[in-house]
Order: sequence, then C-alpha cells, then structure tokens
Amino acid sequence: MRGGGGRVHRSYSVVVFVVLASLDNVVIGIAPPLYGRIGDGLDVSRGAIAGVISLTYLVSAVASVAWAYSGDRTDRKRLLMSGTLVWAAGTAGTALSGNFVMFVLAQLIAAAGLGAVSSVGFSVVTDLITPRRRGLVMAFFGLAQGVGSLTGTLLGGLAGNADWRRPFMVLTVAGLVATVAYLFTYDIRRGEAEPELAGTADYDYRISRADLPRIWRNRSNVWLVAQGLTAQVAFGSLVWLPVLFTERAKAQGYDDSTAVVVGTIFTTLFQLGGALSIIGGVIGDRLQRRTPRGRALVAAVGVLGALPFYGILFYVPMKITVPDGGSSGEVVAAVLASVVTEPTVALSLITAFTALAFTSANSPNWFALIGDVNLPEHRGTVYSIGNLVNSLGRAGGNALIGVAAKALAGAFPPPLNYAAGLALFQLFFVPTGIMYWLASRTAPKDIADVHATLLTRATTNKDQQPSEGTATAST
Repeated sequence: MRGGGGRVHRSYSVVVFVVLASLDNVVIGIAPPLYGRIGDGLDVSRGAIAGVISLTYLVSAVASVAWAYSGDRTDRKRLLMSGTLVWAAGTAGTALSGNFVMFVLAQLIAAAGLGAVSSVGFSVVTDLITPRRRGLVMAFFGLAQGVGSLTGTLLGGLAGNADWRRPFMVLTVAGLVATVAYLFTYDIRRGEAEPELAGTADYDYRISRADLPRIWRNRSNVWLVAQGLTAQVAFGSLVWLPVLFTERAKAQGYDDSTAVVVGTIFTTLFQLGGALSIIGGVIGDRLQRRTPRGRALVAAVGVLGALPFYGILFYVPMKITVPDGGSSGEVVAAVLASVVTEPTVALSLITAFTALAFTSANSPNWFALIGDVNLPEHRGTVYSIGNLVNSLGRAGGNALIGVAAKALAGAFPPPLNYAAGLALFQLFFVPTGIMYWLASRTAPKDIADVHATLLTRATTNKDQQPSEGTATAST
C-alpha cells in the first residue's frame, strides 16, 4: 500500500513496527520458562531444549543478514510480511510437534522468519526518525523488545504452566494479525528523515557488494559490532534468572509447579527496570547534541555502572511466602504483595531496577549509533551483522551459564551455584564498556563522513536533469 504519509499514517507505521519488534522478542522469550515442561512432553532433557533454543538464536541472526541485505536493496515491506508469515508457521509447527525432531525443525523455521523482523524493521524505523530524536525513539524500539521478552517469559510461565503448547498457538494467531497490519503501513523512503536530504525527491542508492569494504573501514562499526559479543554473553546469562528464582523457591520447600510460577513472576518484576531505557535514550540524544561522542559515552557508563548492582541482586537473600500448590492467580497475588510486605523482596526489586536502569542505556544508544555512523542503504546490513555477533554472545551466555552452574554445584548447592555463575558472567560487561569508549573516539569522524556524503548526493540529485536518472548503487 503506497501513498499516504500523513501524520496519522506515519504514526500508525511507527506503532506497527515497534509492536512487531515486541512480538519478535515474545517468540524468543517464551521457551526458557518452559524448558522442563517441553522436555518432559517430548521425553528429552532440559539441556536438550536449552540447546535447541540457543541454536535458534544463531539461525535467526544468520538469516537476518540475508534478510537485511535484501532489504537494503529491495522492497522492505514485502520482506517484513514474508518473514512474519515464516515465523508464524514455525510457532504453529512448534505447538503441533509430536516429537523432538519436529520441535527442532519448527523452531528453526520460526528463527529464520524472525531474522527479517529485527533487521529490516530496524532499517525502516531509522528512516522515519531524525538524528536529533533517534535515541528517544530507539529507546521505545528497544523497550518494545524488552517488553516482548518479558511478555514471552510471562506467557510461557503462566499460559504454558498447564500446557506448554498453548503459548505457541497464541503467537501463531498474533503473527497472522501482524501480517495484516503491515499491509496498511506507510512505505518509507530510504533516508527520508535525514536533514541533508530534505527536499530531495528520490534517494535511489542501494547497497552492493562493493560497499562492504567501506562499511568495515568505518572504525565505529568495528567497535559497535564487537561489543555485542561480550555484552550479550552477560545478557544471555540472564535468561537463567527464572531458574535462579525457581531454585530459590524450591529451596524454601515449594513444589515444582509453584516454584516455576514464582520464578516467572519475580523475573518479570525485576526486569521492569528495562523501561528506564527511555531515560538512557533521552540522555544520549542530549549529550550527542553537545558532542558527537555522547551516545557511546552514555552506553559505556551504563554497562560499567551496572556491575555492582547485579552482584548484589544475585546474592540478596529473599524470603518467599506464597500458597504452596495454589493456583497461578493466588501465587501471582502473593508475589506482588511481598513487594510491600517483605523487605528482602523490596530490596531485591530496587537493586534490579538500578542495575537495569544502567544497562538499559546500552540498547537505544547502540541502535542510534548504528544509524548515525552509516548511510541509509547500509544500516539494515550493519545492524544484522551486529545482531549476528550479539546472538553468538547471547547463545554462548545462555548455554555456558548452565555448564558453569553445574560445575559450581560441587562447591555451592542450589540456588547459590546459579547466583555465583550469573555474577561471574556479568564481568563480560567490562570489555563491553571499553569498546564503547573506543567507539566514542571514532564516531565523530564517521558521523561527519555520513553527513558530507548525504549532502553531496542531495546536491547532485537536485542538479541533475530528469532525463539523467539517478544512481543505483552506493559509491
């Protein structure tokens, strides 16, 4: 659906893309709380299910590179719709899986489709937002992903408590609705929000293989991509937070079903601090207007500042008081009440909020920096490469924390082994902070180069006669 582009149409399009970024992460977050139940249902171990989910992260990231490169050359809306239908087919297949092999195949199909939503969607959103407000809007884009992960955790832990297949069927329906929503979004031109291109009717530059060396000569890209490996090892390990809190509940005598609900709700509550990413995006925007190093410096301070608070969170003892064997609603109500009535729970919540407030500055400023230091036709591809590296780190963190927890069990009985493992993995934020600081040194030149190139192209485009046409590849 072409045409339109009025304020309402553009706002609708932003909402659709942000919501779809959330759905993407609902799919990713839904399985971890159900590792045990899926394993029991398919007669395999929890570790086998965790291994499959780790593999899907990698498959999604590899697929996103292909989707993104195609998106930087062709019609992005068509690709987004196709990708959404693919992951919806995968979630439907997951729900209908009769054995482990079918489950693996269905999850891999879903992962391949998810690659389109993240990478192509990012490219579209950056073209809707001016650099001046890029951090704020990218905070909502990142927040939507965080909300999606929380929703996935909640949906998996609650709706899947009795039947692990049910949440996947819900997501299948959501994917079909999302595809219809895409039909009515505004077709955004590449570079539409760039000030240098104001008044330019067309921007017909598309990525080509000849552009790849130029992308890697951009030193900011190197640091922004590399930091994802270490950052996501730390973030990936946090997927095991529900396991930590579940084991804490079991250690206090609660049965497995009650403990799973307790772990799910506590994890959801603690991760609400991710909403503070909006503050990180606003601070990044404001500091970026003062110095082109601003966004990278905010991200560096964020990931390093969170370290001590994560350490406290994992070790603060919590007194859990819920009705053992009660319904999910009764357990949820008791957990929520404990935030007010139990000081150890309140302290843990405050600590978690503070830690997440720091680390949430990472996401919007990373998104915005990818947009700032790259040309419009390169952004989806660079983002997808960064996402691939992120997924390698996330898969590693997700898989290795389980190995670490098992190795530590000899010295620390559950749940202390999980606490020790999680605390150890947060040290990966140290090299992440260093790489952001290095990016703050290279970003000013790379941003200036982008502005100069866009201005030159805009001037050339305006000077050309209609018969001369426009370029079809980057130079």
